[in-house]
Amino acid sequence: MGVNIVLIEPEIPQNTGNIARSCAATGSSLHLVKPLGFSVDDKHLKRAGLDYWHLLDVHFYDDFEELVKKVGKDKFFYATTKGGNRHSDMEFFDDCYLVFGKETRGIPLEILNKNKDKCIRIPMLNNEKARSLNLSNSVSIIMYEALRQIEYPGLI
Repeated sequence: MGVNIVLIEPEIPQNTGNIARSCAATGSSLHLVKPLGFSVDDKHLKRAGLDYWHLLDVHFYDDFEELVKKVGKDKFFYATTKGGNRHSDMEFFDDCYLVFGKETRGIPLEILNKNKDKCIRIPMLNNEKARSLNLSNSVSIIMYEALRQIEYPGLI
């Protein structure tokens, strides 16, 4: 099966395009929570990976609660610089959902506060000038750790 990538209100088309390309290459599903900061036929999105969208399992939701109601809250992990758990210390499982927030603000605090035990972070320097990694890089790092733990299903 693999993993699911959830982007809550993504703002930058190039990031979403790169993430879509990574999802297509790994067989991971992409879940986009509206509002999106761009059109899915945006020329920048196309340049960054829209040509892979015919290979992609992509789903759209009006809000995050719609997705949670569909799959159940126990399948989610939340990527945040505020996470108490390193991503590599978590036990991921087949068909888990890796949630990422918008580039400028991350995942809303009300979601993080309800799910502290499932909040994960990528280790990095504690530095005011380097607050976080690029969204598409963060998705790739955590996606591949989850895929490694479930033994790269269907990948060669």
